[in-house]
Amino acid sequence: MEVRNLLRTSIRTQRHSLSREGFILNNFKFECKNIKEMARKKFIVTTTINEPTEATLKFCEIIKTMPEWTFVIVGDTKTPHESYRKLEKRNHRLIYLDPDEQNIIFPELSNIIGWKTIQRRNIGFVYAYGCGADIIATIDDDNIPYDNWGRDIKVGQNVTYDAYRSKRSDFFDPLAVTEDNHVWHRGYPIQHLQTRHEVEYLGKYNKRCLVQANLWDGDPDIDAMARLTHKPCVRYNDITEPYGSEQVAPFNSQNTFLHRDVIPYYAVLPFVGRMDDIWGGYILQHHFPNSIVYDVATVYQDRNLQDLVTNLENEVIGYRHTLDFIESEGDYEKFLPKETLNFWRCYQEQFKTEDIMEKTHTHMERVFTERLEVKPKTTV
Repeated sequence: MEVRNLLRTSIRTQRHSLSREGFILNNFKFECKNIKEMARKKFIVTTTINEPTEATLKFCEIIKTMPEWTFVIVGDTKTPHESYRKLEKRNHRLIYLDPDEQNIIFPELSNIIGWKTIQRRNIGFVYAYGCGADIIATIDDDNIPYDNWGRDIKVGQNVTYDAYRSKRSDFFDPLAVTEDNHVWHRGYPIQHLQTRHEVEYLGKYNKRCLVQANLWDGDPDIDAMARLTHKPCVRYNDITEPYGSEQVAPFNSQNTFLHRDVIPYYAVLPFVGRMDDIWGGYILQHHFPNSIVYDVATVYQDRNLQDLVTNLENEVIGYRHTLDFIESEGDYEKFLPKETLNFWRCYQEQFKTEDIMEKTHTHMERVFTERLEVKPKTTV
């Protein structure tokens, strides 16, 4: 039976029926409540239109060896769905959300985001949150994980870190203190590029980490002007310890770990070009100041084919407005298009109802039963 038909039946009836049954998966007996426990820890979220990439396949290997992780891939209309359905069947902790499922589980949000856009990733955030995720790792399908990926998660902990402060501005560029500091982070206010290297080391500080932004070797998704002028291939081997600042700083949606508490205040914003994840990060920092820790590179970014000039054009909105956006102290409406504001209201509404828990848990139970050919438990 198609998932969309299953979801149209009574959610409460399904949950009651499932909760009474036990199941056997690969000869291992467990009650249905343990399916939920499997998902109540850490989630990896991405979206893609490509055939499974090297990065995607390596993350599938990670969820086999690190059972606390569940991998959610959000499809789009151009995604090769059958390839991911096959991949899902081979990986019990992989959940592929095709367009039909997204429209059924989150109809209003899906409609507002639209299709053929990386902002479909927000569906994955809400889905993982509804499943009870404590930590969500947001990645791209060109972020090839190293062996140390996910091995040292600091989110939710009090962290000792190397603290820095920009001398000439109120903004910290996390790439300015690395050896590859000829490039700068996407979304750093360009009005302060000339002085971004003027930082001072303050010593060891402590903070509660709600966002862990791990770096990326290779050809990372940095500022388009930096990529056009330098064509970088970076290695952040010099970064071996967590670091950060009490000042506002950009982070992106590649190889970033987010605490459950911040998810309702973070999104990859649609209709604002390549400021989608950046401005989402600045909104998060308005609600959770001094909550970011940067850390060692744990992926190699083998960048998908990009038109750098188009990227540059899509960052102009940031060159014009990011500084004012940060300094507006939460008064973002003057900078965000009407469509983005409608999205933001709808996105936040998703976290204010128990319905999200019902829908996502029901769907996940079906993934671990119908899709993965889980057999009813027999009496011994």
